[in-house]
Amino acid sequence: MADMSKLLIQARQAAEASYSPYSRFRVGAALLCKDGTVVTGTNVENRSFGLTNCAERSAIFSAISAGKNEFEAIAVSTPDSAAAVAPCGACRQVLSEFVKADFPVAFAGRDQSVEATLGELYPFDSLHDLKNIRSG
Repeated sequence: MADMSKLLIQARQAAEASYSPYSRFRVGAALLCKDGTVVTGTNVENRSFGLTNCAERSAIFSAISAGKNEFEAIAVSTPDSAAAVAPCGACRQVLSEFVKADFPVAFAGRDQSVEATLGELYPFDSLHDLKNIRSG
């Protein structure tokens, strides 16, 4: 079982490395791998906003690059927001490539934290829905 409070602390620490000169909105992520390794990521902005990369995807891409592709949980911290901010749609889509609907996701701002599953955040996952249709 993942210690989500510990992961949220690591995500908050990862947010300190954020490169966000345009939005000034730091985001950090801590991804717990099946082997117990925690891979962190932060948002990296670009003046062409379409080229910006989110913290969650930075963590996932770093983990995959390191040869890790089995994950237990993820935590996301947005210290510049009082409210908890959930992963964006692109991050939910990328997460769904590697994990099942019961995958734990925690996200926290300064004053609020939320724990959910990827299935609760992304209830209609076409990748897994298509697999079920083909096998059914």
